[in-house]
Amino acid sequence: MSEHIVKILLSEPVTHNVKRFKVERPSDYAFVPGQATDVSINSTLWKKELRPFTFTGLEDWDHLEFTIKIYDDHHGMTEQLGKLEAGDELILHDVFGAIHYHDEGTFIAGGAGVTPFIAIFRQLEKESKLGNNTLIFSNNKERDIILKDEFSHMLGDRFINTLTKQKKSKYDNSMIDEKYLSEKVQDFSQYFYICGPDPMVEAVQGALISLGAEKEKVIIEQF
Repeated sequence: MSEHIVKILLSEPVTHNVKRFKVERPSDYAFVPGQATDVSINSTLWKKELRPFTFTGLEDWDHLEFTIKIYDDHHGMTEQLGKLEAGDELILHDVFGAIHYHDEGTFIAGGAGVTPFIAIFRQLEKESKLGNNTLIFSNNKERDIILKDEFSHMLGDRFINTLTKQKKSKYDNSMIDEKYLSEKVQDFSQYFYICGPDPMVEAVQGALISLGAEKEKVIIEQF
């Protein structure tokens, strides 16, 4: 397993508990939007603690970007990441699978599960291929919505938000279950891309197939 020590160039908040990390890009380090790598902190205590994070920048950028949810109450690696600043070092490892884009469809994300979709949508926008792709995004509260303005700009009314712990007339207030999907999706022959907590992914995958989606067209993370 290869290792690349890189410096953090920028660390800044995206939401109240999500940070964007702009880091150096190793030479000949290639990835496809939707892919990820294992990351550790280059310090004695944390260098062996690897966690998978998705690249949220594009392959042709001169730096790498990660958009990471910080769990301060877990007292683990993301809490430590949240304390890092420009000049601190990370260790990157080999690039691996995750979610690959096949064709237009509906993307369904829960919380930080949206991160694999960020680079995919940015790449599609760059190529003028956003088409009819739709993002259904579930969060607890409005303040948890990652890159709300950017997704709104890219997708317009094809960016659908639902909040499960905050009543707000501007957004839906529903779990993404079979009933909700039957209201929001008209064509179940399209591709579906799902990422989020494991129980959510399993439930949404089952609901989609129950509604007529083809199993081979329901794309989830592959490691």
